[in-house]
Amino acid sequence: MRFIESRLFATTSFLSVATSFLLGLSLPAATRPRYGGTLRVEVHTAAVSLDPREWQMGSLQSAANEKLAELVFERLVALDNYGRFQPALATEWSHDAANKRWRFVVRAGVRFSDGSALNAEDVVVALQPLLPPTAQVSASGNSFLIQSSVPVPDLLEQLASGRYFVYRVTGGGALTGTGPFVLAGAPAGALPSGEKNSTSSRAEPLSGAASGTGGAHLFFRANEDTWSGRPFVDGIDLTLGVPPLRAMFDLQLGKADLVELSPDLVARARQATLRVWSSDPVTLYGLRFDDAQASADARLREALSVTLDRGTMANVLLQKQAEPAAALLPQWLSGYAFLFNVDTNLERAKELRRGIPPNAVGGSEPLRLRVDAPGDLAKLLGERVAVNARQASIFVQVVNRPVANAGARVPAPVDRPSSVHLFAWHYSSLSPRSELESLFAAYNLTVPSEVNATSPDHEQLYARERRILDDRRVLPLILQAESVGLGPSVRDWMPARWGEWHLADVWLEPPEPVAADAVVPAITTAPSSPEPRPAASGANP
Repeated sequence: MRFIESRLFATTSFLSVATSFLLGLSLPAATRPRYGGTLRVEVHTAAVSLDPREWQMGSLQSAANEKLAELVFERLVALDNYGRFQPALATEWSHDAANKRWRFVVRAGVRFSDGSALNAEDVVVALQPLLPPTAQVSASGNSFLIQSSVPVPDLLEQLASGRYFVYRVTGGGALTGTGPFVLAGAPAGALPSGEKNSTSSRAEPLSGAASGTGGAHLFFRANEDTWSGRPFVDGIDLTLGVPPLRAMFDLQLGKADLVELSPDLVARARQATLRVWSSDPVTLYGLRFDDAQASADARLREALSVTLDRGTMANVLLQKQAEPAAALLPQWLSGYAFLFNVDTNLERAKELRRGIPPNAVGGSEPLRLRVDAPGDLAKLLGERVAVNARQASIFVQVVNRPVANAGARVPAPVDRPSSVHLFAWHYSSLSPRSELESLFAAYNLTVPSEVNATSPDHEQLYARERRILDDRRVLPLILQAESVGLGPSVRDWMPARWGEWHLADVWLEPPEPVAADAVVPAITTAPSSPEPRPAASGANP
């Protein structure tokens, strides 16, 4: 079998870009972008970490972390919506025939927000803790080398996504970046007590984490000295921990310019004629079995798999803001997900169930399903799994596990072993091999040694994923997209289809004239001749 290696985006990149373009220009706009104003953003999460070294791969929390880190940090390379690599902090790169030795040239004249110059040593210090143990980084003049013990032909995909940001750790342990914005601070209560948030005469280094109750704010001001050109807005006022319904109301009332939308509110937002943008599917919800439990019975795993009505989960529970999942990686990332198929077959499930001893797990003893993923959606999915399973006389007991504010799991006081877990996995890498590796490592999934675990070849990746799915120790449920609502003043909203927001390219249309007694927010202006911002992120040097 051979696969057409379209990489990531060959089939729908044009449609995605066109949709983003129309979103940016769907209302009458000025003839040229304007500088000034504050972009008001509301997000659901109540806590964020801006230190890439702390992020947990695949967690829903990492999705919010990445979006905010993009404001203050930059990567070495970028990938545009057409699947083309663009230089960012690295201006050129090369590799040997074996794809084990990569050389990158660091862009000259780049400065961190504290005024210090970026050099190759900074890149080495930033990347080494983030790269796998098989890779070592060393500096040589204005360039650096990444030497890997295994071939990494997909290194550019990895460096253009996920946590691979370049930063500098200051003397106080805070982080500073080269990006278009600088964390300028937060009102009292937005940062936890004792949090590092030191300042300097030029800019404010980043604290590693920020958290607070609903309504806490973080303010990012424009970085006037960024090499890529001053962003259009003067600042971004970010509100943490905003409930989904309140966020939509704030957008309708003009109290916010950009808000996260939960799946159940997307249709309602569109009915209210709000501007809505949705990404490609970026989060997988699925079930995974524990090897040590009685649920390791292959008949039970298959029976549960064919009872699941994934179409109802995607179309009813998530109101068509998701799609049924038969694979671990989405089609836009792997290119081969369409080859997997899982149909609901209740008769087959009942037949398998009759072959399982009556006193086994799922019969007289319930199959304990622990919901590891945070949020109400995960709980609803767990309950739907129990309903589907009951139709085949498989009894499932749903256990919702407490979750800390920052997304860390907290064990229950008395936590009996669970046979199956409902998890959520957020895709963060543009390398399908790297993403699959991270998912396998997180859930202790292994494949036979004859399958090449280091190859990015699509046939090898398909073979690895097929082995895991055929064993049914992991059962994909749905693939969920992310959605945001946009205010009427937001222009040039051109995000990446995999979820990056690109807020440095956004500008604000001044409000329409109102009555003299109305309260109109002040619109500040930038210097008379600000440095122009490139048309796309990662512009050519």
